[in-house]
Amino acid sequence: MSQSMTPTRIIQTLLEDPANPEHVNQYLSEDFVYVSLNYKNENLKTIMPWAGTHHGQNGFTDTFKGVDEHWIRDEFTPQAAFDDGENVAIFGSFTLRSRTLDKACQSPFAIFAKVNNRGKVTYFQYMEDTFGTADTFRTGGEWILQTLPEKKVTV
Repeated sequence: MSQSMTPTRIIQTLLEDPANPEHVNQYLSEDFVYVSLNYKNENLKTIMPWAGTHHGQNGFTDTFKGVDEHWIRDEFTPQAAFDDGENVAIFGSFTLRSRTLDKACQSPFAIFAKVNNRGKVTYFQYMEDTFGTADTFRTGGEWILQTLPEKKVTV
């Protein structure tokens, strides 16, 4: 890896082939931490097994392998990317289509990452509209939610 790559470019390059360990591991530190969608949410983990905090390089590639197993990525479009040294932020949108139900969801995404002075990614946090992406698996039923003391919503 070139030492002349900016932290932003390192993250962009990492995302070019995110399910390939040979590609990914050259950019990740040995003490790498990956936060996928949340820190820890057992309900979400039943739908998306990769959700939560992962320690080590495999957490990153395992996530993208799981995503590819469950969805077809129709598009992934970064719209803004910048860094202030070690801290990198990337914002954009993507469209996923579930392989089982052929239901699509367009979602914004946000990435917060840290790249050390050796050009290795030490931390990567990925956020999306999990309500929307989980809905691509929904086959029926309804949720009754109480958003305010006097207001119930059925979805």
